[in-house]
Parts: sequence; structure tokens; C-alpha cells
Amino acid sequence: MTPTERAERAAQAMWSTDEASKWFGMQIDAVGEGWARLSLSVAPHHCNGHLICHGGVIFSLADSAFAFACNSRNQSTVAQHNSISFVAPGKNGDTLMAEAREVSLRGRSGIYDVTVTNQDGETIAIFRGMSRAIKGQLFEE
Repeated sequence: MTPTERAERAAQAMWSTDEASKWFGMQIDAVGEGWARLSLSVAPHHCNGHLICHGGVIFSLADSAFAFACNSRNQSTVAQHNSISFVAPGKNGDTLMAEAREVSLRGRSGIYDVTVTNQDGETIAIFRGMSRAIKGQLFEE
């Protein structure tokens, strides 16, 4: 099995039970070893009292991309610590894309950077996630 095939199978296994990401309206655009790209079309129910995309929705999109990236090797992995900086607002009607990339993987700990952009390529947020591998796999190999 190639690394890309493993990442795709791991993503399928996770997606099958990931009700939260589906509930938000996210979709997986692409995955590979150590990276993932997810997207979300911002609808009125994603917006806050300022009529911009709620920060928690943006965080959730980035967090889900991070999750698919750090589980791409079929090693069960969870978040240890995450942070986000909001750069510009997401707006109703925007398509937000979160691309997660592995920065470091040492033993059971990983670091991933996620950039959230809109359909025009404008940076909306920058997220950094620290992961920790736990026992188990997403599918049998």
C-alpha cells in the first residue's frame, strides 16, 4: 500500500464516524501522508452577531484538517494542544479551505500547521496543532 493509499483509507475510516465534521458541512478535498485539505461553504448558520463566520467554526475546520493529516499514517492520533490566530473574517457565502501540513513528527508527537483561506486565496486564519499518537489504528493492515 502506498502512503497516499494509506492516507485515503485512514480518512475514509475516520470520516465514516466523524459526525461533527459532517454536521458543520465540511468535506474532505484531498489527503496524503502528513497533510490534508478540507473545505466548508459558509452559510448563515455559521455566522455570529457581527455577521461574519464564527471563530469556533473556523477553528473546527482547521482542527478537522489537522486531525486528518495527523492520522494519515493509520496510527490513531489525537490533539494534545492547538492554537489559532484569526487574520481576516470569513463571510457568509465564502468557501473556506483548511490545508494542514506536517511540520515535525518525532516518536509519538507531531506538529502541524494549518492555513485557512477563502476562495480568493486570502488567509483567514493560521492554526498550529500538536498531536500525540495513542494505541490503535483506524483500519486493519
